[in-house]
Amino acid sequence: MFGRLMPREGRFFELFNELAEELLQGARELAALITSGDDIERRAYAIESIEKRGDKIAHAAIELLHRTFITPLDRDDIHQLVSKMDDILDVIEDTSQSIYAYDVRSITPEALRLAELCVSCVDKVKAAVGMLSDMDNAKAIMIVCEDIDRLESEADHVMRSAMAKLFRDEPDVKQVMKMRSVYEMLETVTDRCEDVANVIQGIVLENS
Repeated sequence: MFGRLMPREGRFFELFNELAEELLQGARELAALITSGDDIERRAYAIESIEKRGDKIAHAAIELLHRTFITPLDRDDIHQLVSKMDDILDVIEDTSQSIYAYDVRSITPEALRLAELCVSCVDKVKAAVGMLSDMDNAKAIMIVCEDIDRLESEADHVMRSAMAKLFRDEPDVKQVMKMRSVYEMLETVTDRCEDVANVIQGIVLENS
């Protein structure tokens, strides 16, 4: 009887998926902000709202972890997964707020490409998280994680090329400083996605 009363899985996978959906909405809104180059304040505010919703989901997952006696995954893995996913959203918000604060108006093709790669990476994170509840998906999950690693490498390459072009061709020192920061933050979004992929790969290896 006591065992039946013990909470087991709770809503962990639902919360993972809810958080992943907020990540994707945030990444898409950031890409829209960068692509349009207008209404930056409104879009930055929208991303701030998304980040706050994501925080609430992350906190709910951690609270559930503390209340649950038997968890579907290793407790530390759950904590790491939620924390790393939340980190992605934090960087997305930081990027949008910086673009607004710096009043960045002239967006480069390289920034647009990095924004696209951010969306692609986060979309892959969402796909991998969505398959975690069934370890029959182990092979597919690992393939998606490899895709995230590949996208992160491409983002790193784009950022290096963008930096070289920026320092070579941009005469305005203020613009150099602004765009350097934007490039670095966008690439960091893909880094944080790779961090999540690493956690997910560890979970798959431990449970399949």
